[in-house]
Amino acid sequence: MLTFGDQAILTIDLDALVANWRKLGGLAPQAECAAVVKADAYGLGTAQVGPALWRAGCRRFFVAHSTEALALREVLPGATIHILHGPAAGAEVALAEAGLVPALSTPGQIAAWRETARRLGRPLPAALHIDTGMNRLGLTAQEADALLADPTAFEGIALEFVMTHLACADEPDHPLNETQRQRFAAWRARFPRLKGSFANSAGVFLGAAYHHDILRPGIALYGSNPFPPEAGPLHEAGRMAEVVQLQGKILQVRSVDRGGSVGYGAGYIVEKPSRIATVAVGYADGFSRALSGHDGRAVIKGRQGDVQVPIAGRVSMDLITLDVSALPAEDCQPGMSVTLLGGGIDIDVQAAKAGTIAYEFLTQLGRRYRRVYKGGAA
Repeated sequence: MLTFGDQAILTIDLDALVANWRKLGGLAPQAECAAVVKADAYGLGTAQVGPALWRAGCRRFFVAHSTEALALREVLPGATIHILHGPAAGAEVALAEAGLVPALSTPGQIAAWRETARRLGRPLPAALHIDTGMNRLGLTAQEADALLADPTAFEGIALEFVMTHLACADEPDHPLNETQRQRFAAWRARFPRLKGSFANSAGVFLGAAYHHDILRPGIALYGSNPFPPEAGPLHEAGRMAEVVQLQGKILQVRSVDRGGSVGYGAGYIVEKPSRIATVAVGYADGFSRALSGHDGRAVIKGRQGDVQVPIAGRVSMDLITLDVSALPAEDCQPGMSVTLLGGGIDIDVQAAKAGTIAYEFLTQLGRRYRRVYKGGAA
């Protein structure tokens, strides 16, 4: 693929990602630390992230869709791959033949997987998802009770573990956490031979009662802190190694007189003579339009160190404009780089300024960037 000087660069540090996986696993050494790589590894590239984690020792992966699972199987032929949405209707045989392991969330999925095992003449592995308070995916208590009362319900299905999903783990004092913990413990007692999987990224930090046998971290792997600042000590504990850095190139720098407007809608009026740098990144690249005005920040490396500068005016499809008046002219010239994520711009802070969360910010990062992967060899 041809690359040119005006193309923004998205650098993904696979060594940092692996370090985050090891940190999370180290918090629960008695458990297996899996990795959630759905949504193309949260936008960072499953084909690169998956093998890097595999080389580091990760053997179990979770994706959302059946198509994601089949794609990951091409990259990781020896991995255990779970489908959080369960098997896609009509694709059960193909998924079974690819050695994929769905999380079964409905009586219908269980019946279809059971029938697929009968057709293939062999037991098929699966996980069992029981809802404990999220009210999204998972068997209801009534459905699980009915299945347990039916001795034929799981014929041909080799259940490996029972799982549920925390709704409020990023709010450590939320009462639903304890409610879900108790409910899941009760369900595990009814499946005494099965392993359990409960903790997402934030759940890993909530303590041993939430760990069980299989951890399922997602967003923390990719450098986001799973706790907001108001979580205090857990926010400090949840600081992860920086995985992503986004840099755009300055196309032009111009002087704007006091009272001049910048960008679409003339919504940004300079209050004094200013210098405005135009950078080749926009919302078509997944850089949120909500960062328009003074909300978003960028970092420019000057001779006296890093300087944060505000976004001036609207984020447009292909461009942003920065007020670089605080920098000497020689530190801000066409062709120079500005940092929009990482390198002093925290992903969680930038996402919050856009009125969203790191999950959305990462998964929306576009395909026009030149992606550079660092590390990940072992």
